[in-house]
Amino acid sequence: MISEKIIVGENTEYPLKGMLTLPDDLEKKVPAVVLVHGSGASNMDEKVMRLRPFRDIAEGLAEEGIASVRYDKRTFAHPLKVLRVTPTVKEETIEDAIRAAELLRHDPRIDSDRIFIIGHSMGAMLAPRIDAECNYFRGLILMAGTPKRLEDIVIRQLKQAGQSGGFFMRKIVDLENKIYVKKFDNLYDLSEKEARKKKFAGGISLYYFQEMGRKTAGDYLLETDKPVLIMQGGKDFQVLPEEDFAGFKEILKDKNNVSYKLYDDLNHVFVKGIYNDINKASKEYSVRQHVDIPVIKDIAEFIHTH
Repeated sequence: MISEKIIVGENTEYPLKGMLTLPDDLEKKVPAVVLVHGSGASNMDEKVMRLRPFRDIAEGLAEEGIASVRYDKRTFAHPLKVLRVTPTVKEETIEDAIRAAELLRHDPRIDSDRIFIIGHSMGAMLAPRIDAECNYFRGLILMAGTPKRLEDIVIRQLKQAGQSGGFFMRKIVDLENKIYVKKFDNLYDLSEKEARKKKFAGGISLYYFQEMGRKTAGDYLLETDKPVLIMQGGKDFQVLPEEDFAGFKEILKDKNNVSYKLYDDLNHVFVKGIYNDINKASKEYSVRQHVDIPVIKDIAEFIHTH
């Protein structure tokens, strides 16, 4: 395995530290992937407590003859600068994923016709849109994604937290839920100017949700005939197999370009699930684990098959 430090978006306003991971055998051009983070500020390994899923995937794929690019998310590397522009997912995620793909396309060691995108969590929600905006990818791999809108996931996770908490937790979460539901009322009836003025939390406006929610991952996937692999952990308490994974299957039931993998014992980060409780997420992610080997093998098989 070869690891090379890179800069995604070099000479732009938002240069990002990254890593190009290559297999040892480079006698011929190799396929490659761009790894796209979930929500929130995240480093190139997509570090969550003691878990580093993107590092695991990158190093595992290198052993399977596949290169990868991973990089610090823009909100991790330039948090204050990003918030000043009232960002949408375009500024937060999409532009940098496209720049990472362009970097691979210009590397003579990479087969530019076999570049894939791997989106995890919110990255999986955005991967179909990223592909639609650049058309650089041979296929798409969605890990723990959802065909639902982001605001629907926010509200659902609040309800989950209340249901598994004690009396006072339920009261607090119920209040938060009412506040957020009210904020999202008539979201798509607002003009862009109105949505930009209304704050959700921190520096994020309601326009962030409105702009993203106009077209879902499911909508984009209905329009593509590229190979798609949708992956889900059976013990995922952030994205739910019985709603989100099943939702993709229902929406895409007439699409023969889509395949599915469900891992009964794995959680949102594709490591072994422990508590199956959203209120114990920090405790669960504090246990050092690695992305399950069969997940990496399945990704590699999908890439080599296509």
